[in-house]
Amino acid sequence: MLRKPLAVRLPAALAAAAALILTASCGSPGSGGATGSKASDPVKVGLVYSKSGPLATYGKQYLEGFEAGLDYATKGTGKVGGRKIEVTQADDAGDPSKAVAAAKDLIGQGYKIIAGATSSGVATQVSPLTEQNKVLFLSGPAATDAVTGAGPYTFRSGRQTTQDINTAAAFVGDMSGKKVTVFAQDNAFGQANAAGVKAVLAPQGAKVESLLVPAAANDFTPFATQAKKAGADLMFVAWAGTSAKAMWTALGQQGVFESTKVVTGLDIEATWPSYGKVAEHVDFLAHYFAGAAGTEAEKAMTERVTEAGGQVGLFTVDGFTAAQMIVHAVGKGTSADAMAKALEGWSFEGVKGEITVRAEDHALLQPMFQARLKNGTPPTAELVKTLEADAVAPGVVKK
Repeated sequence: MLRKPLAVRLPAALAAAAALILTASCGSPGSGGATGSKASDPVKVGLVYSKSGPLATYGKQYLEGFEAGLDYATKGTGKVGGRKIEVTQADDAGDPSKAVAAAKDLIGQGYKIIAGATSSGVATQVSPLTEQNKVLFLSGPAATDAVTGAGPYTFRSGRQTTQDINTAAAFVGDMSGKKVTVFAQDNAFGQANAAGVKAVLAPQGAKVESLLVPAAANDFTPFATQAKKAGADLMFVAWAGTSAKAMWTALGQQGVFESTKVVTGLDIEATWPSYGKVAEHVDFLAHYFAGAAGTEAEKAMTERVTEAGGQVGLFTVDGFTAAQMIVHAVGKGTSADAMAKALEGWSFEGVKGEITVRAEDHALLQPMFQARLKNGTPPTAELVKTLEADAVAPGVVKK
């Protein structure tokens, strides 16, 4: 069994972002518009997400899930308490500055609900802005731990990095005395993962070391050899980009899988062929993949997304969950304080199973999955194990 994880925050731009404030042109945060001043007025929701840019695929899945979740949670009416929910989309293209500009514009129009945040960089910039203006913010696929505990109006509809890492560690079990190697690219993404794994697993008794590969490298044999010699009990791989297939091939050729439990996160389906022949030797931690949960909500989401011409993927669930949370919150009141109070401590049946918004810091406690890939054209994912929410929960962030 895993030891109880400690509170973790990865390095983020929160300190700098906290300085962001609305200009006078944004209007008073107490003005109407988003939730309306009359019982008959629509409830306006702003979605600031990656419609374009490097995370556009993630953004598309999120949007499709949100639309399906809104239909599901309102029983097809698109209304809460007789008030229509109107959604306005804003494309941040994965750029935090564009996200902040879009959020300012929406808040200036009186919007009291902002959702989206496909990337962590966007989430950590938008959250301080919404906090300062008493606007409910529901971060989406952004996994940074920094969103949890960020403030009274900041929530999340996806998982966070600590839950990923605890799911990976569960492949080994008790981490006391275990040797862990983080195999990653030497860039911001890889460094953040290395820091995160160390921050989560070192307090559980693991000895964590990093093997960072130059981002420009194209010959991975020397690094795979080092990984083999490290003799780790667990190797956590954090990799992105077109070099992935060559990297995985090198790990297989050097026999890393013969002596080490190799774990990585299961990304969107388009990346699955990159594992090549070693796919069946890799253990995958999974936030979600189509068919993983087997719940009624998953069935409903899949039906709605498919009927609309979409395809369920990794981040469809984050959009669906966001819509469930918004509908519940608006049903209890339309001020930021009322909506936040409604969400704190709320447990509900989501796509992944029972989900709870932890009252203390707004962590979204949820099941996580372990999976394997089966070679094929295309490869397919299979569920190995479902980990209950408590087994992978992040430690409470002290306020």
